[in-house]
Amino acid sequence: MTEVRVPTLGESVTEATVATWFKKPGDTVAVDEMLCELETDKVTVEVPSPVAGTLSEIVAAEGETVGVDALLANISEGDAGSEAAPKAKEAAKDEAATSQAPRDEGGASVDVMVPTLGESVTEATVSTWFKKVGDSVAQDEMLCELETDKVSVEVPAPAAGILAEILAEEGSTVEASAKLAVISSGDGAAATAKESEAAPVASGDAGGKDVEDAPSAKKAMAEGGISRDAVTGTGRDGRVMKEDVAKAIAAGGTTSAAPAKPAAPRPPSAAEDASREERVKMTRLKQTMARRLKEAQNTAAILTTFNEVDMTEVMAIRNTYKADFEKKHGVRMGFMSFFTKACCHALKEIPEVNAEIDGTDVIYKNYVHMGVAAGTPTGLVVPVIRDVDTMSFAEIEKGIGEMGKKARDGKLTMADMTGGTFTISNGGVYGSLMTAPILNPPQSGILGMAKIQDRAMVVGGEIVIRPMMYISLSYDHRIIDGKGAVTFLVRVKEMLEDPRRLLMDL
Repeated sequence: MTEVRVPTLGESVTEATVATWFKKPGDTVAVDEMLCELETDKVTVEVPSPVAGTLSEIVAAEGETVGVDALLANISEGDAGSEAAPKAKEAAKDEAATSQAPRDEGGASVDVMVPTLGESVTEATVSTWFKKVGDSVAQDEMLCELETDKVSVEVPAPAAGILAEILAEEGSTVEASAKLAVISSGDGAAATAKESEAAPVASGDAGGKDVEDAPSAKKAMAEGGISRDAVTGTGRDGRVMKEDVAKAIAAGGTTSAAPAKPAAPRPPSAAEDASREERVKMTRLKQTMARRLKEAQNTAAILTTFNEVDMTEVMAIRNTYKADFEKKHGVRMGFMSFFTKACCHALKEIPEVNAEIDGTDVIYKNYVHMGVAAGTPTGLVVPVIRDVDTMSFAEIEKGIGEMGKKARDGKLTMADMTGGTFTISNGGVYGSLMTAPILNPPQSGILGMAKIQDRAMVVGGEIVIRPMMYISLSYDHRIIDGKGAVTFLVRVKEMLEDPRRLLMDL
């Protein structure tokens, strides 16, 4: 009899809830086959079978709370367990026979598997296939794109050949290490490739690729009566997006359809309204972001305090040294390095802003991993610049630039977005005059930046025009009191209005 126990759940995590059992008593199991799934307040953990055999008893039922190393189930080995191995072998043979179907002409079969998705990520959604069955592919050419609740992952072809079979269609959910497709390579692939090349190219294909335009773009072309040939696609592989159609219409694109009939002089019915709507499933990233933001509102006692900064001195330094700075360091001098430096100094003085609550404990961080919120086409992401309190201005600007590029290209990994202790959100780049960002849990503070705007200010008894910026601190009132929050924001203001304080550590 072999015991199945709760594995290590992670630092400071002492218990979990049994979410789902994938097997029931009497079922045969193979080594490493998933038995159940546990949920903690941080991650989801899958529990594999340590041996092959028969699941004889489930000790912890679904919904029960269990501690680390608690007994979950028992597995019988021996005669009962020995039946699992032959069944697994037969299943493997059947699968191999299926995957080797393209070998009729002497080719080899290569499986396309889900790549490593990152720590604690166990599944993903197939968002887009860039190839269809029968297409020839080159090694490392992108086959499809997967979406997790944090990042998008591109899956390259492991070998050159023909895409013989797609096992996970668009929209389906796949687990880590699942099989996505099969590529046939070798002589059989070459023969199939010749047949594919000889086949006529379907209308609407770009260079032999079956490029599926965005559903919203198709609808916009139909409503605008504009031909597909009159639109230049800017999406992947020439895919037409809704914005491309709008540009073509604005430029007076040629239409292939008859002019639209004037609308009937009556209010549209509910059915007609529905026909003009578009329902799009939220990406896993947006679903997770929505859930986490709501959890932050439900859990933390969020308050926001405001102040304003005279940006005259920072702008003067930037204008004086930006050319020399870029020439020496190879990166442009921005405002973010000043704000990051100012926040690091203020965090040392008010350490609770750089802390988090874990149960009944407060964890104070003696380092600063700065999250920098960034908007991307797929949603808001917060890449993290680690140990930013030890960096120079140039190192900070380079780090922010690298993470920004990875965010725009969809190349951020799980490691790039975890471990942050404090976050800066710059709503000013979008024109926001005042902002109160929501917390990024489990962090306890987030600084909001707004746009710089010339305003009339009283300085030394005279009215002068100064470049002013509103700043804010949203904070968890459970750990940070009003005095600490206001003091933090005043320190940031003082260091930005007199940047010499940054050099003198005042």
